[in-house]
Amino acid sequence: MTINPVSYYRASATDYPAFAALSGRHEADTVIIGGGFAGLNTAIGLAERGHAGVVLLEAGQLGHGASGRNGGFAFGGYSLGEAALRRSQGAERAKRMYDGTLWGVDSIRRRAAKYDIPCDPVEGGVIWANWFRDPEMLRGRQRELAEHYGVDWRWMPQAELRERIHSERYSDALFESSALHLHPLNYAIGLGQAAAAQGVAIHERSPVVELRRDGSGWNIRTAEGEVKARRVVHACGGYIGGYAPRLDRSILPISTYVMVTEPLGPRMAEIMDTSAAVYDTRFAFDYYRPLKDGRLLWGGRITVRDPSPEQAKDILMTDLLRVFPQLRGVGIDYAWSGLMGYSKAQMPQIGELEPGLWMVHAFGGHGVAPTAWGGELIASAIAEGDTRWKDFAGYQPDSAFKPFGFAAAQLNYWWLQTRDAWKDWREGR
Repeated sequence: MTINPVSYYRASATDYPAFAALSGRHEADTVIIGGGFAGLNTAIGLAERGHAGVVLLEAGQLGHGASGRNGGFAFGGYSLGEAALRRSQGAERAKRMYDGTLWGVDSIRRRAAKYDIPCDPVEGGVIWANWFRDPEMLRGRQRELAEHYGVDWRWMPQAELRERIHSERYSDALFESSALHLHPLNYAIGLGQAAAAQGVAIHERSPVVELRRDGSGWNIRTAEGEVKARRVVHACGGYIGGYAPRLDRSILPISTYVMVTEPLGPRMAEIMDTSAAVYDTRFAFDYYRPLKDGRLLWGGRITVRDPSPEQAKDILMTDLLRVFPQLRGVGIDYAWSGLMGYSKAQMPQIGELEPGLWMVHAFGGHGVAPTAWGGELIASAIAEGDTRWKDFAGYQPDSAFKPFGFAAAQLNYWWLQTRDAWKDWREGR
């Protein structure tokens, strides 16, 4: 079977009139570079505050990068775990930062409803399924969330879990009932259309080739156009390119894989009886969710290599059949990969680099809700002088030591994957 050369999300995306590429010379108050969730949430946050003179530049189409390729899970937290966040930032600041991501989840609900965005939001929650027999990882995180963040992830014993997920792979789970999942590319497109309707000038197919200081402001040049602006917001993640060397050096673009099955029909009931999205407790976990048209979306793996769709499918099929052997022979219609922007600290870089130069990126594969919060912080800082972004001041764009950082990241992944395999073997699984 031939794999579709575009992602499932792109194939099922909302049809909209493309935004014209930037051409000629322009002036603006604020230029946002990047048309993913971080840039779009910044743009819509400014637009909702009545802030005029906003231009958004996207190198491809809206949601071209991680925002239009991810698993579609929206729940609280960052790539860095809650316990590590509290140890590094202290209990009070860590809770504020985590609460911001919960605000992000709610903002997705509010904006999807307010702007009538057809992004298929599913209020099914998220299941964190235990790949191993030892329940302490679940219990420890459950205690951490309850005691320090005021969040209840409900314990799900094995009997209940197996009623919902028909696999012998898992032992028990935690259930985050307030989480949701959605069509992320349609959400990105909807945000863009809502921002444009409120005066934001969006230009697709407009990669930035040069950014330089121009007096008290900035000059941003694309292949066919140029904008002079008071301020600039970087929101490019793993696709930043070379126009901003300091930020580019601080980000490791890491690839992950996703595939989507053919419509399963009655076979869906053989594997799941839940609308929840699911991921497991390993470092390089599987993640999956049922789609509205009866397909199963399945993702996983972390690598510095960007595979072909056929290679991604072959790798992910091995993983899927370890969990659901009853799907042997199922057809795969779509498979793709995408780049996540990781910082050395495993936390987003949010704030003002120098006067008039802002950043909101490096969400490290956990950005659907946190990007909403990051965009809100930047928008409120620009429009209202809000200083809440300073909670992230400790996460500066330090060098990721490319190209050596890629080798270190791959070796670390292999080590942690080996550790999980050893734990599997020790448990006799």
